[in-house]
Amino acid sequence: MLQTNIIHIEETGSTNDAIRERKPTHGMVVAAEWQQAGRGQKGNSWESERGENLLFSIYVTPKFLPCQQQFFLSQAAALAVTDALAEEGIEAKIKWPNDIYAGDRKIAGMLIENSVGMNGSLLDSIIGIGLNVNQTKFISNAPNPVSMKQLTGKTFDREEVLNHILKAFEKRYDALEAGRWEAGREDYLERLYRWKEQHPFRDAQGVFTGEIIQVEADGTLWVKRENGQVGKYLFKQIEFILPR
Repeated sequence: MLQTNIIHIEETGSTNDAIRERKPTHGMVVAAEWQQAGRGQKGNSWESERGENLLFSIYVTPKFLPCQQQFFLSQAAALAVTDALAEEGIEAKIKWPNDIYAGDRKIAGMLIENSVGMNGSLLDSIIGIGLNVNQTKFISNAPNPVSMKQLTGKTFDREEVLNHILKAFEKRYDALEAGRWEAGREDYLERLYRWKEQHPFRDAQGVFTGEIIQVEADGTLWVKRENGQVGKYLFKQIEFILPR
């Protein structure tokens, strides 16, 4: 579905915008050598040296998925990236909701933009992914970037890595469409960064120590404090305090 429908472009503002402009059909992928205004979560930019990394977006039409369960699509995309990295010998975790980490360093990020129909189901989704592949120097103020090459010492064929991700995503997406949601959910929790470990977080009340104990089907994060209280957080309501 996906690997035979890749459009390669030299540069763009963002691959999410580029794919939308093309009046896409299900399964279309747009990959760029460089993007001028790549967006990350919380409005952050994504640093990427021209021609060294993967910058791409996938267009899908998951009309089988109610909008209340759109997090399953985010889950499938994050798992696909970790599946592909595992093929290259890189153990990666998913930092809620869908950043990809190797140890305490960020190797990939994604921005998913969904459209919802009148019946409450998803009309379409654009999954934008940035993966650090061969870049070895990062000059932005991002606190903890890392690349596949830095982790392994190898230079990677980016097209091959892209195909591995698309193959893994197609498998995850097909399982989702077939209604096999729980298997993906178990994999997601198993690969969750800081899952059931004591770590510092920050919310509206300040810094505290807690452990992640659950992620609901809608993506709500449960964090249990040392005093036993459980906080439930939506995206942007809690911050992971990372080691420097």
